[in-house]
Amino acid sequence: KTDFINFISDQEWKSIEPVSSWFGPSSFLMSSMSALFQLSMWIRHCHGYLTETVGIPVWGSYAIFALATLFSGLILGLVSEALILSLAQ
Repeated sequence: KTDFINFISDQEWKSIEPVSSWFGPSSFLMSSMSALFQLSMWIRHCHGYLTETVGIPVWGSYAIFALATLFSGLILGLVSEALILSLAQ
C-alpha cells in the first residue's frame, strides 16, 4: 500500500510509457482475443452438456468437435476460393 502511495505522490507514473493502442482493452486485437476466450468457454460448456446431460462418451464429444472443425474449415475454404475466383474474373 505504501509503495502505491509513494508511486502516486512522487509522480513516478509519469515515467511509464502508455500502453500501445494495439494492446488497449478496446483494440481489435484484444477484442479478438476476448472472442477466442469466449468461444473456448462456449466449447467447454457444450462438451459438458454433451458428456453430462446427453450422455455421450468423452471420445464421442471429441469426435463431434473434430468433425465440426473439419467441416467448418471445408466451408471456409470453399467460400474463400469462390471469393478469389469471383474477384479474379
